[in-house]
Amino acid sequence: MKVRMSCTGLRNLLQGLSFRAKCYSKHSPPQTMCPYSKTGPKKCHILDCSKSTCTHRTAPAGSILPCRFFSCKEGAKVPSKRKQNTSIVTSDLLHKNLLKSEQKNWNNISPTYKAMTKRIKEKLEELHNMYTLNSGSPRMKFGENVYFEENGCIFLAKADDGEGNAEILFSVEDLGFSDAFIQRIRISPDQRYMAISLKSENSEEATCIIMNLGNLPVVEKVIPSVFSFEWAANDVLYYTTQKNLKCQNVFMTTFTYQKHTKLVYTEQDARFFVDLYCTKDRRFLTINSNSKTTSEVWLVDCRHPLESPSLVQARTTGVLYHIEHRKDQLYILTTYGEPAEYKLMKAPVASSGKENWQLVYALEKKTKLVDFEMFSDDCIMFLKNAGHLYLNVISFVSHSVQSIKLPTWACEFELESHPEHTTSTCYFKLSSPVHPPKRFAYSFKENNLIEQAVQEVPIITNCHTTRLLAKSKDETLVPITVFHNKNSKELHRKPLLVHVYGAYGIDLNMSFKEEKLMLIEEGWILAYCHVRGGGEQGLSWHRDGCQHNKLKGLHDLRACITLLHQQGFSQPSHTALAAASAGGVLAGALCNAEPALIRAMVLQAPFVDVLNTMMKTHLPLTTEEQEEWGNPLEDEKCMKYIKSYCPYQNIKPQSYPSVFITAYENDERIPLTGILQYVQKLRKAALDHASRTSKKGKDKNITDKSS
Repeated sequence: MKVRMSCTGLRNLLQGLSFRAKCYSKHSPPQTMCPYSKTGPKKCHILDCSKSTCTHRTAPAGSILPCRFFSCKEGAKVPSKRKQNTSIVTSDLLHKNLLKSEQKNWNNISPTYKAMTKRIKEKLEELHNMYTLNSGSPRMKFGENVYFEENGCIFLAKADDGEGNAEILFSVEDLGFSDAFIQRIRISPDQRYMAISLKSENSEEATCIIMNLGNLPVVEKVIPSVFSFEWAANDVLYYTTQKNLKCQNVFMTTFTYQKHTKLVYTEQDARFFVDLYCTKDRRFLTINSNSKTTSEVWLVDCRHPLESPSLVQARTTGVLYHIEHRKDQLYILTTYGEPAEYKLMKAPVASSGKENWQLVYALEKKTKLVDFEMFSDDCIMFLKNAGHLYLNVISFVSHSVQSIKLPTWACEFELESHPEHTTSTCYFKLSSPVHPPKRFAYSFKENNLIEQAVQEVPIITNCHTTRLLAKSKDETLVPITVFHNKNSKELHRKPLLVHVYGAYGIDLNMSFKEEKLMLIEEGWILAYCHVRGGGEQGLSWHRDGCQHNKLKGLHDLRACITLLHQQGFSQPSHTALAAASAGGVLAGALCNAEPALIRAMVLQAPFVDVLNTMMKTHLPLTTEEQEEWGNPLEDEKCMKYIKSYCPYQNIKPQSYPSVFITAYENDERIPLTGILQYVQKLRKAALDHASRTSKKGKDKNITDKSS
């Protein structure tokens, strides 16, 4: 169930932000809704409290999935079983009462904006169908065969035969998984087996289906609660299991001769998360154990997949690394050495310790490594510097580096699958929030970038992209990316939607979204503030905005919005702030500290109570999050610092902007109870302030429809 709550006014400002086309996928981190899911939209509930006056609005269910990395479920440790049971009952009752109140208000107010809801929904579906139907799905080429997925089915076609004669290998519905979507596909080296992970919208855990692709494809095995998996050999599959949002065990299973499954690796440190990867040349399968700041990698030799893994380099606090392989050399993408940014190094397979790592290439200062792809004689790095995307081609033959600046409108890229590392061309797509994906190819032979033939979709010609730098409180320059309609006049009168995230070293999601294009067409200005805590300018940019530096992100956001207004982009009375997940920390903090700077705030599955969450170590991901937020249980200064900016802790009676919140029931990462309590406290503060100002004669039109 999806639940929506809000404390609003400025209805026109928010109406266009509350919807998502039904086949829409989320950033973040880490979860994606399948475009072909048969699951219908879920009912949602909205409650609006505009400053002191509670009014109501409606919005149909969307399909954005929450992206925060840990739970903020309420609850406290108790000394006895009896008390614990009583606490659980009390908490459940509180949750049900709060939810019932929101549902009641939703039922009362949902008809009010029926016509507006219908118009916006129809427009979004029109745009979605226009762009999604032309985007196509990724193709995976193995020799003469091409594998691809459409409408919940996996197809096999001959590369030279066209897709009209494609054979269906797998169907989600035929196996009775109609409510699930395909998350990952891995083909065995001899193409005899295919491993598929299926995941439903309402579950964190996936199911792995192994198909035998003989004359008639059949299910060979089903493995529950799987996160990642890779083929080490034709009939040897390695996989990780997931429990309570953690992956700490690696298993190996075989499918021919003596079939068996055994535990290969167990991670003991709760801060670390384990996943699997195969080097591009398929020489090694890597077992990667990572915290947010530290890595350790074990190698499985794919020529001897049943042998025990070997350690590359023991974990060293603060050092991240990732392994590729070429001609008996390990190529190591790592933060080892100074400066503590990513660099490419190499070492012999037989002597892989960091004392033998030799520098191949180092990134420039304030450069973000977006992605890395290995080929037989070259590697490609996708980089971001000063808001622009670059493609760096490193030749292992000529020992040269070529840097290519990608189109200025590009903000995001998607690297296509390249199973054959000997290929002579690298394919990828570029996009922005208002530019649908365009396919490009880099040819190693021709040494040039080629824009592929585009399909018949509308060309975006009336959108202007501007990049600004805002000076923060400590003089640091913070990048801003702005989009607006070229034909718009009097920009200071136009509505402005500001986006922020600023956590985990993750960039703001700037991939194409139909609703952003709709807003541009209707005269909106879109601004993306790349504040510290995010990763837009490298690892140091993240370090400057986490733990005891978190307030720097708040100062950055304040400076960005102020500069936008000074430059003539809208004004406070027409400005809305949007954030999802952990971005809710900075957005909520600004709402408390500078409520007059914005008119409305839109939060999707927000993290709004940092202090209480980080003091509850029984929650599944709290321990590993200490590297981002600190440990208030053991550090009193950390506790006071978190309390100084935590949105929930700093709510006070004052005139608040309009607030619209989307939350999700049964969400393990951000449970609904904590958000309901945040809304309750925020509403009470707004009403208290309104009551005081009313008694002074400043406001005589106060109603409360929240009960």
